[in-house]
Amino acid sequence: MQIDIDFEVFQALTALRQSESDGYNDVIRRLLSLPDREVALRPGEVDIPGLSVVSHNALAPEAGGVWFNNVFLQNGTALRATYKGKTYRAWIKESQWIDEFGKVRTSPSDAATSITGNNVNGWRFWFARRPQDDDWQRMDALKR
Repeated sequence: MQIDIDFEVFQALTALRQSESDGYNDVIRRLLSLPDREVALRPGEVDIPGLSVVSHNALAPEAGGVWFNNVFLQNGTALRATYKGKTYRAWIKESQWIDEFGKVRTSPSDAATSITGNNVNGWRFWFARRPQDDDWQRMDALKR
């Protein structure tokens, strides 16, 4: 499918991109108030003490986990990143990305941005260790 737009619309969309990895589809989704395409959510709860969350990943298979850009991270996947000398951790639990503060994050980039305060490519920022992995892998390597 192709959508024709004029040059002024193209310029306006380009100006609204938040980073090089932010595509035109992402810009349009934000303008239309559509949910992030990396994860779809549905009602539910997470079993973390002191945390009441009302969302689960609607695309999670029966085994439990979450899909981000065609990469499946099963429940039990550990995530870590180091920023300015501090290590941050997160986990895939109950088919959601849960950061070390108990907050649900909608994507690797959302989780990275919450730490840095800047737009960050979360696929390069985070390392993952899935339950079947012996070692940590940068998340962008999981796309291959």
